[in-house]
Amino acid sequence: MSEAQAAVTERGGFPWRELFILVIGPFMAILDGSIVNVAVPKLMAVFGVGTDQVQWVLTAYLLTSGVVIPVSGYLGDVLGYRRMYILSLAAFTLGSFLCSMAWSNTSLVVARVCQALGGGMLVPISMGMLFKVIPRGQMGMAMGIWGISAMMAPTIGPTLGGYLVDQLSWHMIFLINLPVGLLGMFLAAVFLRETPLLKARFDLVGCLLCGAGCFAVLLALSEGQDKGWTSQYIVTLLVSAFFLLLLFVLWELQAEQPMLDVRLLANPVFAASLLTTAVVTIGLFGGLFLIPIFTQNLLGLTPTQTGLLVMPGAIASGLMMPISGRLYDRIGARPLALVGLSLVALTTWELHKISLDSSKHWIQMMMVYRSVGMGLAMMPISTAGMEAVPARLSGRASSFNNLVRQVSASLGIAFLTYVMTRRMACHYVWYGDGFSLSSPLASVYLGQLKQALGLSGDAAAGAFALVVQRQAMASAIADCFIVSTLMVVVAIPLTLLLGKKQKVARGPGLGAGAR
Repeated sequence: MSEAQAAVTERGGFPWRELFILVIGPFMAILDGSIVNVAVPKLMAVFGVGTDQVQWVLTAYLLTSGVVIPVSGYLGDVLGYRRMYILSLAAFTLGSFLCSMAWSNTSLVVARVCQALGGGMLVPISMGMLFKVIPRGQMGMAMGIWGISAMMAPTIGPTLGGYLVDQLSWHMIFLINLPVGLLGMFLAAVFLRETPLLKARFDLVGCLLCGAGCFAVLLALSEGQDKGWTSQYIVTLLVSAFFLLLLFVLWELQAEQPMLDVRLLANPVFAASLLTTAVVTIGLFGGLFLIPIFTQNLLGLTPTQTGLLVMPGAIASGLMMPISGRLYDRIGARPLALVGLSLVALTTWELHKISLDSSKHWIQMMMVYRSVGMGLAMMPISTAGMEAVPARLSGRASSFNNLVRQVSASLGIAFLTYVMTRRMACHYVWYGDGFSLSSPLASVYLGQLKQALGLSGDAAAGAFALVVQRQAMASAIADCFIVSTLMVVVAIPLTLLLGKKQKVARGPGLGAGAR
């Protein structure tokens, strides 16, 4: 048992203080992403730039985070997780201040890189330290509370960001991080104890190979839809990423002190946890990504209204996290993951019935039921994998876990955007054939439009085409939910590999975690 764990055990009771401090950083980092998304139109107007330029405000943060996540576990082991947590908070807070002072789009992109240097490390460092300072017998409950930040922050972000941008200023979406960041740094410095330090030589080759590979794959996923998936630019990035990551794996397997120990994948429970997390994350973005598009583009809701629509689901998921954590400590991951993912699959399938006539209340309730399943399943899946490796490797395992989440989330957005675009084109053709302007039924509708709205023939035809386009987009989004359901269904059998009840790994071997 480490000194930090011993201090928690001696004090007795549940370590609420340490847990609260370790939640602050991840909540800020995850919240910031969704807040900035809402402010993109405002930033375009303020800096006088187009979509292709302002998109780098989001892309720069994503790419930088993907590069620093793999090295975070190594830095925590060598420099100490308490020290790295404080430094990450400091970098994120300083980056937030620089973002608020940006005078151009270029300066904002540079500031976002600085912000991501800290923000990208906050989640893996926080999770890694959690497994080092909290006794394993309480990890289910601790991860349940900690996971609230991951579930609720993306939903609170659009609502809070919309309010700050509309009522105050775009600067506030960054300045709001300053008091919280300073408070987190103070509490961490005063109340957290340093974790044991390891002596290890820095794996420069592994760091460069992994960083370059992650950068290439994330850049390809973020720009594939705009540049074209078969374009030379995207194909070159994907091929480069494949060979860079392949070289990284080969290098790490022979390195005496690897930066990101790929031998962790030899643990079947940890490998099953990562695979399940990857598949489910791709499928889950059917709701997190598609619902805002549907409500804003087709129902005409504002970002703030959309945030309020999906907020009950986030609250439901947040309430389920501590419950699933307590149950995990008693019965393990497998039954919770099976029940939770089954509920997610069922409700995601129901969402394929979504249409322009769907009520906002029905959408909201489906998202609530779906979120209950997510809250029940996701924490046990991650915790089972993390507990299956020796405690001394929990930091590296946390880096692995969060890297998989980052890449899977980007892949989910790219994949479902591609599916939605292709299906929308197909539906547009089908609806266009069914409602040909030369058909008798179309003539009746056009006549009604002209008479009711006083439109000319060309304007009425344009309005008619817009109706077809909206219907095609709604049908395409419904098809995406079918694809998302299939992804979740594929993940359900993988949960059987998580084992019945995970025990703490005591031996040096990687495979000793599951009993």
